[in-house]
Amino acid sequence: MSDLDRHAGPCAGKSVRGHRSGRLPTCLCLAGLIGAGALICVLVLLRPGLPWSLHLSALIAPYVAFLAVWLLVAGLFRRHVPHDRFGPANTVTLVRAALVCGLLGPLIWGAAAGWGVALTGAVALMLDGVDGWLARRTHLVSDFGARFDMEVDAALGLVLALHAYRGTAAGIEVLALGMVRYVFVAAAAVWPWLLDPLPESRRRKVICVLQLAILVLLQVPGLSGDAAILLARAALAAVLWSFFADIMWLRARRG
Repeated sequence: MSDLDRHAGPCAGKSVRGHRSGRLPTCLCLAGLIGAGALICVLVLLRPGLPWSLHLSALIAPYVAFLAVWLLVAGLFRRHVPHDRFGPANTVTLVRAALVCGLLGPLIWGAAAGWGVALTGAVALMLDGVDGWLARRTHLVSDFGARFDMEVDAALGLVLALHAYRGTAAGIEVLALGMVRYVFVAAAAVWPWLLDPLPESRRRKVICVLQLAILVLLQVPGLSGDAAILLARAALAAVLWSFFADIMWLRARRG
């Protein structure tokens, strides 16, 4: 997983113009269909026992969210990637995005957390190690793919944090666990040097996995309130320390 080595930053590289036709690549359309299929599977998994009328009303937000993601990815892909191959790695990342969109459903119909959410989050986390490996194997590593994966990680963390807050005994600090990266991005509007590139860091990768793994664990029914609060606070402390270390590194090297 190489994608949280930058906490923020625009897609690197120059825009690619003039070599594409107006048509979307077939592989990008196929990836969208695969993602839509994954979204259907997630919503079916997460809705047992619910009336279909309620399920259908809750379908709107996840599918609108996924459609918005696909359209944004399609536009950025055409502008920032110098080839027409969307590739298996980006397809896996798009499937991960579909899983995140699917997790919006239970939040809407009032069934936050639980085994289905934990399973969906765990699959999304495990796939995080697959897309980077596929990109290297297919020689399709790109700044676009790394940024796409990073944004999906951040969105997964935020949605799982919302589930933990609404459906478990974890305190309000669990929301901070899902929002730290977005606060960092907002701070970059005031201090643009926060967007400077960061060096590779094993510490950053390990803490990212720890953060998401704990958020997945918090969804499991039966976890005691004390254990949930302790886990959330420990993960938040680790994430804050990681961001603080990077901020100090960037501050020391700003022009």
